Amino acid sequence: MLTTKGFQAAFSYWQLFLQGVVCTVSLSLLTVILGFVLALVLAILRMGRTKILRALATAYVELFRATPMIVQVFIIYYVVFNGVKVLPGLKLFGFIRFDRFFPAVVALALNSGAYLSEIIRSGIQSVDGGQTEAARSLGLNAVQTMRFVVLPQAIKNILPAIANEFVTIIKESAICYTIGVQDIMSAVNAVKGATYRTGEALIIATVLYFCLTYPTSKIIEHFERKMRRGDIR
Repeated sequence: MLTTKGFQAAFSYWQLFLQGVVCTVSLSLLTVILGFVLALVLAILRMGRTKILRALATAYVELFRATPMIVQVFIIYYVVFNGVKVLPGLKLFGFIRFDRFFPAVVALALNSGAYLSEIIRSGIQSVDGGQTEAARSLGLNAVQTMRFVVLPQAIKNILPAIANEFVTIIKESAICYTIGVQDIMSAVNAVKGATYRTGEALIIATVLYFCLTYPTSKIIEHFERKMRRGDIR
């Protein structure tokens, strides 16, 4: 049962929750950046003419989309990074352990890249082929055509889906507390161990996640409307 004393005890650890918010936001931002770069490469490879690269990119996407994220996180942490023995014991912002944080970023980015690649690929395919032909006729090479003509329009078309993926990453990053990342759920676990109460800490965590995801989605919607005003005109 939730009690006032329980919330008072949980709020006394507000610094842990604040650190958890900073860690969660940092984790999500880095994941989105790295995941987007990886997704762009995968999308281009899957649309390329080289069969081997196309097959490898397809196998990667299908593998990461068909396996649980917690398994991927454990493999990256315990197998690839060998239980953080190969990473320095640095602390970001004075409290985020780099040897736990970096493997989490890698795992989330690899997973997110698989999903974002399909979004980006559909966005590129949604751009009319005639625009590519027009750009090439003006003297632009394939890279310039993709950078200046196709990608700007594709990103505008898939912006809502990318925003949704970012919100998803913020929520799914909670799983990283299982490898010792000091995110919001790690704060919940610490409060649970100190007060022997879980409900109040979980309610606080729920509110914090909502405060992160809801405004983010609204901000993206605002920019989406501004980007589409040119289409209406």
